[in-house]
Amino acid sequence: MAKQSIQQIKQRFGIIGSAQELDRAIDVALQVAPTDLSVLITGESGAGKESFPQIIHQYSRRKHGPYFAINCGSIPEGTIDSELFGHEKGSFTGATGARKGYFEVANGGTLFLDEVGELPLSTQARLLRVLETGEFIKVGSSKVEKSDVRVVAATNLDMVQAIEKGKFREDLYYRLNTVPIRVPPLRDRQEDIPLLFRKFAGDCAEKYMMPPITLTDDARAMLVSYHWPGNVRQLKNITEQVSVIERERTITPEILQKYIPYNEGRMLPVSVSKLKEADYRSFANEREILYQVLFDMKKDISDLKQVVKNIIEGAPAHASVHPTVSPADHPVAHSSTPTIISGDHTRVSVPAKYEEFQPTLTIGDNKVHDIQDATEYEESTKSISEVEKEMIAKALARHNGKRKSAASDLGISERTLYRKIKEYGL
Repeated sequence: MAKQSIQQIKQRFGIIGSAQELDRAIDVALQVAPTDLSVLITGESGAGKESFPQIIHQYSRRKHGPYFAINCGSIPEGTIDSELFGHEKGSFTGATGARKGYFEVANGGTLFLDEVGELPLSTQARLLRVLETGEFIKVGSSKVEKSDVRVVAATNLDMVQAIEKGKFREDLYYRLNTVPIRVPPLRDRQEDIPLLFRKFAGDCAEKYMMPPITLTDDARAMLVSYHWPGNVRQLKNITEQVSVIERERTITPEILQKYIPYNEGRMLPVSVSKLKEADYRSFANEREILYQVLFDMKKDISDLKQVVKNIIEGAPAHASVHPTVSPADHPVAHSSTPTIISGDHTRVSVPAKYEEFQPTLTIGDNKVHDIQDATEYEESTKSISEVEKEMIAKALARHNGKRKSAASDLGISERTLYRKIKEYGL
């Protein structure tokens, strides 16, 4: 396809940029448009995948037919089959009448399935059948229907990884991926970033009747070097923010830095299951830190006992040890320390980090009180699994055995809690 034709496509569909990979994606879309081959468009969220199904439809023989774009991730699992394939009256609760699905109403046209990787496995089986044979069955019906629909799908997921995890059918992937089109992320189109910024700034200025903002050379370099995890969508949002909020119309790096979150990470979409796993890992990390603090405190107490024992064993006869404050009045974080007073009034202070252990000792005719050999204080160290088991048991007791409430209290998923209950025999 000639460069002039690709440029015309960009103008018609509002595509900004001259990156080689972007031109290649447009060229592939134009080449495949006259056919009926299935197309799978891949790319990160916000990269501009939604323009390519429209290019394919408008340059195909179906351009006068219907075009529907469906976001598969936004439709509940219980109704997705009805949305795509239709249902008969009374087929499920609330089905007060028959309904046509998208494959029926889009007959002779194009169906764009966005976020196709979010489809349930049962729906994937139905989709595979209609792609291979052109046949489908409505929910609650036994009648086979025919449909002549061109399917273009898009996803921001790693489909190979999804197949390996059993979340997407391999046969459906190869059926959809007859012609792959990859939309490059914005960080791979650095030369396009200033062009997009200028376009968004001009549109915003025209819409709100204000002077357009411009970038200094340093600000432009900062914009180009940024990672752009949200791609074109994020660039547009930041451009509009700066245009509306800033009074100064020449944007410097100091101004731009307030709007570019350099510490935000990639911010790519994550499935619900991954979020739960991430939450559990965060909880586990915090728990490990807590355990380490407790073990360090235990070691400090053991060191204190050894210090006191050594002082006692080395103290002269008739020496007395008195706490600087009485145990009843002693707060947890008091700054006082126990002091040994010997017969010649020599004072030996115990280090402040051992402040909580303040015994009373009389050496001479009197018996020793409140002091035991340090070895008698040795405590058995609980394993992490034992502490975890104890935490889960206490959480269940607090919530009268309600797993959902206990899981929320512990900061883990109910499914993880159920697995732990079975594991520990609670």
